[in-house]
Amino acid sequence: MTAATKRLFIKTYGCQMNVYDSERMKDVLAPLGYSSTDTPEDADLVLLNTCHIREKATEKVFSELGQLKRLKQASGGKMLLGVTGCVAQAEGEEIMRRQPAVDLVLGPQAYHKLPELIARVHRAANERLETEFEVEEKFDALPIDRQVDGPAAFLSVQEGCDKFCSFCVVPYTRGAEFSRDVDTIVAEARGLVRKGVREINLLGQNVNAFHGRAPALDAGEDWSLGKLIRHLAKIDGLDRIRFTTSHPRDMDDDLIEAFGDTEKLMPYLHLPVQAGSDAVLKAMNRGHTAERYVKIIERLREIRPDMAITSDFIVGFPGERDQDFEDTMSLVETIDYAAAYSFKYSRRPGTPAADMFSQVPEEVMNERLQRLQALLREQQTRFNASQIGKTLPVLVTGTARNEGQMAGRTPYLQATHFSGDESLVGQIVDVTMTTASLNSVGGELANQPEPVR
Repeated sequence: MTAATKRLFIKTYGCQMNVYDSERMKDVLAPLGYSSTDTPEDADLVLLNTCHIREKATEKVFSELGQLKRLKQASGGKMLLGVTGCVAQAEGEEIMRRQPAVDLVLGPQAYHKLPELIARVHRAANERLETEFEVEEKFDALPIDRQVDGPAAFLSVQEGCDKFCSFCVVPYTRGAEFSRDVDTIVAEARGLVRKGVREINLLGQNVNAFHGRAPALDAGEDWSLGKLIRHLAKIDGLDRIRFTTSHPRDMDDDLIEAFGDTEKLMPYLHLPVQAGSDAVLKAMNRGHTAERYVKIIERLREIRPDMAITSDFIVGFPGERDQDFEDTMSLVETIDYAAAYSFKYSRRPGTPAADMFSQVPEEVMNERLQRLQALLREQQTRFNASQIGKTLPVLVTGTARNEGQMAGRTPYLQATHFSGDESLVGQIVDVTMTTASLNSVGGELANQPEPVR
């Protein structure tokens, strides 16, 4: 088989960082002749890019590997099978032990070594495990030129976490906080814009902890995220900037003020709070109080009254009392979220919370989660309905499910659909909103699209 006919299938689990990582793996493998395919049955190389956050994540990976093992056997052993991401980092040796069909295992900081490891497998060198933290080397090795799929793209600016929340495995699977140099970020952003990208979402496990080395022409101190955003906003052709995911401890005044003085920074912020009880927040080692969180949101809305705020919540953290949960419900009512993700607490092996006493009974967690999600759904539906009658700029990203309709995103990251044709993809068009549901808004095209610059 020639290099030009090799096929790659990547299944991506979890967060936006994993989505970005999967895109970069495609970039790394393109020079080897790998092009993407939509099904593992057609693939010469199958990669599972895994997430370790959700409950039973490891077992889900092993279940998937069992199915892929049969595909590999049907290929006569020609298919290569790899596991990447956070489960690979945390459970690499166990994966190799339990599933011999796996050819290579790579942690999140090692996927730039994919070509080397694939070559080792072909040489039967039996060196199949690569899970050391080498984040700076990883970014240095990645090609600046990227494949793009549509007018919106992720751009990783920061990785790792130094917060050590007691429930979280990220510091153990992604390593310490590391920020990329400003020059390399700008070069990658300019490359994306040249390929038609109009919206960039800056990524990091704690993206607002960014402290990247200043540009070569600037002899000053490391840049903050706010300063980076203002600099990226100067790029002609880049119309929208977002960032995720943020930590309340790193929401400084400069970043908050950027929402008021940087037009290209969208009025949307995902700021996980996890709980509304100070006792629970302390047990989680979050490093902030509920009052501090509320003050951040109040300040943001003073600067940008139309800010859409989304968040994450964990229900049933060890020791959570009835009053603690009621404090969370009260905080949700105070903030009035545009959307939020909420989950029952699940033990993650190796984290401090896994060994805490006073684990909350399953039936109590279920009841609390149902109450919280009902309130969050009510708020999300109300926020979407509040857009009816408004005309909003929508970045058109592709076709919608219904024939003759296009899909896009409002400044508030709402999924949007409206009548139109495929010539609008990549354009920013005004859409007058006429309908709303829990998960999307719909409308009618109100103007001719802006020309692509």
